[in-house]
Amino acid sequence: MTVLSRYLAGLLAGLSCCTLASTALAAQPTHEYVLANGLKVIVREDHRAPVVVSQLWYKVGSTYEGPGQTGLSHVLEHMMFKGSSKLGPGESSRVLRDLGAEENAFTSDDYTAFYQVLARDRLPVALEMEADRMATLTLPESEFTREIEVIKEERRLRTDDKPSQKAFELFKAAAYPSSSYRTPTIGWMADLQRTSVQDARDWYRTWYAPNNATLVVVGDVQPEDVKAMAERFFGPIPQRPVPVAKRPVELAEPGERRLVLPVRTQLPSVLMAFNVPSAATAPDARSVQALRLTVALLDGGYSARMASRLERGPEVVSAASASYDAYERGDSLFTLSATPNSEKHKTLADTEKAVWGLLDDLKRTPPTAEELERVRAQFIAGLVYDQDSITSQATAIGQLETVGLPWSLLDNEVEALSQVTPEDIRQAARTYFTHSRLTVAHVLPEAAPHD
Repeated sequence: MTVLSRYLAGLLAGLSCCTLASTALAAQPTHEYVLANGLKVIVREDHRAPVVVSQLWYKVGSTYEGPGQTGLSHVLEHMMFKGSSKLGPGESSRVLRDLGAEENAFTSDDYTAFYQVLARDRLPVALEMEADRMATLTLPESEFTREIEVIKEERRLRTDDKPSQKAFELFKAAAYPSSSYRTPTIGWMADLQRTSVQDARDWYRTWYAPNNATLVVVGDVQPEDVKAMAERFFGPIPQRPVPVAKRPVELAEPGERRLVLPVRTQLPSVLMAFNVPSAATAPDARSVQALRLTVALLDGGYSARMASRLERGPEVVSAASASYDAYERGDSLFTLSATPNSEKHKTLADTEKAVWGLLDDLKRTPPTAEELERVRAQFIAGLVYDQDSITSQATAIGQLETVGLPWSLLDNEVEALSQVTPEDIRQAARTYFTHSRLTVAHVLPEAAPHD
């Protein structure tokens, strides 16, 4: 937590639930347009500095990939920088660098996105280049041959040679027995080794259409000017038929799954995950906000329950964490991890039992109103801090829209969180923290026995 966010947390901790909504940043004027070819354009005004962020989001990621196709979305992200009708390989990056712009791209389970942060008067350059590669990407075989080797090496460095990442990749594959969230975004190595330039070309033609994209622009701009620029650069690109992508829905209660994962690590650890809905799939929106606050209750800093009841006190663990992504296209996971305190001779069984103790406490007894207010204030402080950035605002809007949720959730988050009661926390724990939804992995040093 940064100094500023700690300050905001302290400031907000003294406020009652009814005043939290008014404490958050005021919603910026936001405008939405849809071009004739289906491209959605969302413009959010923020006139504090003469800077703008432009992001182009495509509704395609690793959850769209079938067997044998894993990693294709990420491969194509790389290839989008390798030349179009107007610019050769790498030239778009050089142009933006000469303009003093920041640029990058990212691929996830549910989307692929490209962004630029630059002076407001240089926005047309970014939009022209994005439109050109949406319409006329060249995908030369020589560039593909070089880049696929770069991606294989990226997989080796970021996953295969990192024990914690390798273990989590295998754990996630078991935690999603039904849905395509089991697919690693970077792809399985066996698929990367047989991916061809024609596969990339087919993926581009299938998904990179204006009617499968959202342009998000946030900053010191006039919405009508951005709309006119979008019409100028993207308007001539014809829409194309795009496959229907169904939400990745998981089995409601797949049954308990257990793994032993020996990797090159010095310390053992426990991974636990429960199959839970996201905001896109939950029948009850309040339960999603309750799960978000449960993460903060368990893993929200020094006074959170994992730190106070597991790391300190009985000293069962040396480290512990919790996470939950509510804004996914399909069903999600509520994930916990913990490392036994070896100095106190604690075992994986001790650790797992202690984590279950925290969860069972939530099922039996809801948090006090005071504890929930403190946790809520800290959580909202983080949201307020994040939304001070135009890049964070654009990213939140783009993610929501691309997973099939309205961008207006961004402006309604504080109010939704303010409605969560202690009983909502308990009910969510009772509903979702069950053995029938659980995956457990014991991550062991390779030399350790597996029993």
